[in-house]
Amino acid sequence: MSFLIVLAALCFLMFVAYRGYSVILFAPIAALGAVLLTDPALVAPMFTGLFMDKMVGFLKLYFPVFLLGAVFGKLIEISGFSKSIVAATIKVVGAQRAMLSIVLVCALLTYGGVSLFVVVFAVYPFAAELFRQSDIPKRLIPGTIALGAFTFTMDALPGTPQIQNIIPTSFFGTTSWAAPVLGTLGGVFILLLGMSYLEWRRRVAMRAGEGYGGDLRNEPETFRGDKLAHPLIAILPLVLVGVANFAFTKLIPGFYGDSQSFVPAVIGNPAPVVQEVSKVAAIWAVQGALLVGIVAVILFAWRPVMASFAEGTRSAIGGALLASMNTASEYGFGAVIAALPGFLVVANALQAIPNPLVNEAVSVTALAGITGSASGGMSIALAAMADSFIVNANAAGIPMDVLHRVAAMASGGMDTLPHNGAVITLLAVTGLTHRQSYKDVFAITVIKTLAVFFIIGLYYATGLV
Repeated sequence: MSFLIVLAALCFLMFVAYRGYSVILFAPIAALGAVLLTDPALVAPMFTGLFMDKMVGFLKLYFPVFLLGAVFGKLIEISGFSKSIVAATIKVVGAQRAMLSIVLVCALLTYGGVSLFVVVFAVYPFAAELFRQSDIPKRLIPGTIALGAFTFTMDALPGTPQIQNIIPTSFFGTTSWAAPVLGTLGGVFILLLGMSYLEWRRRVAMRAGEGYGGDLRNEPETFRGDKLAHPLIAILPLVLVGVANFAFTKLIPGFYGDSQSFVPAVIGNPAPVVQEVSKVAAIWAVQGALLVGIVAVILFAWRPVMASFAEGTRSAIGGALLASMNTASEYGFGAVIAALPGFLVVANALQAIPNPLVNEAVSVTALAGITGSASGGMSIALAAMADSFIVNANAAGIPMDVLHRVAAMASGGMDTLPHNGAVITLLAVTGLTHRQSYKDVFAITVIKTLAVFFIIGLYYATGLV
C-alpha cells in the first residue's frame, strides 16, 4: 500500500504537469496528499519541516543563478548578439544544420561548467532566432536544447564538471575522468541517436509544410540597433562566462579557505555566521562568471542594451522567479517522497537485481525519476546502496571507474519525466507546454537511458574502461 501511495503521488504530479497546471501549486498538494494517506498527523510537520525547508534551501542556493542567468540571456537577446551569432552560424553550417548548431553550443557550455539552467536561459535566444530563420518548428527547441545540455556533456563525457559527474567520486574514490573510453562511446551513442531522431522530426514537419509557428509566447525581442556586432564580439561574453567559471572554481577555495565566519551585527553579541566555502564555491563561481558575462554584454553593446534594459530585465526577472519556484517546488516534492515508507519499498526492491551494473543503473535511474532530480536520485541511491554496489562489483572484478560512469549516466536517464524541474524550466523559458514539446524531450530521455545499458553491454563484451 505504501508503494502505491508513492506511485499515485508521482503519477498525479506528472499528469498535472503535462496538462499545463502550475507545479508550484500541485507539487505540495501531491506530496502532502501522499503524507495524508500514509500518516495524517505528519502533514503539517512534513510541510513546514521538510517540504518548505528543502524548497527554501534550494532558492537560497540557486535563485541568484536563475536570476543572473535570465538577465544574461535577455541581454544577449536585446544586444543583437544572438542574431549576429545565428547569422554567422547559418553561413558556416547552413540553415539545414540549425539543430546540430544548437546542440553543439549547449554541449560546449555545459562541458565548460556552465549550469544547465543557465544554458537554457543563455541559448534560447540563439535557438529561437536560428529556428525562425531556418523555418524549423519552435516546438522542437526544447528537445534540441535537452540533447545538448541534459545528456552526454552532463554525465557521460569524462571530465565534465557537472554535479552528476562529481557525486560518484565521493562514493567510489574515483575522479571525474573515470571510465573515459566507455563515457566517450556512450556520449557518441547519445549524440548520434539523438540527432537522428531530431532530424527525422524536422523532416516530417517540413514535409507537412509546418514552419516556425505563430501566436507563440516568450518570443525573443527584435533587435532595435542599427548594426549587428561582429560574431567574434557577440560570442565573447559566452566564452568569458565559461573561462571565468573555470577560473573562479579554482581561485575561490584558495582565497577563502575551508570556511569563513563573520559577526552579522555590531550591536549586542550575536553568534557568528559560519559559511562552509566548499559547499558554495561552485555556486559562487557560476554567479561571478555570469556577472562577468553581463558586464561584457553591456560594455560591448551599450546603446541597444540601455535602450531596452528596464523592460528587458523586468521580463527576465519574472521568468527567473517562475523557473526557480517551479524547480524549488519539485525539490520539496522529491524530499517528501523520499521520506515516505513507500520509497523504502522501492529502494529495497531494486537491491534484489542480481547483476551489479544493471542493479546500479536501474536503481539510480528509477530513484532519479521518482524524485524528479538526477543529482537527488543518485545521491539517495548511492547513500543507501553504494556499499553493496562496491562489494558486488569487487566480487565480479568490476573496476570502480565503471561503477562511477554507470551511476552518473543513469542519473540523467529517467530523471527528465514531466515533473522534472529542469524540464519545467526549459518549457517555461521557451514559452511552450508539455503537450507541445514534451514528446521530444521524452524521446531524448529514452535514448539517454538506453545509452547506460549500451555501455554496460559494451563493458561486458570488450572489457573497455
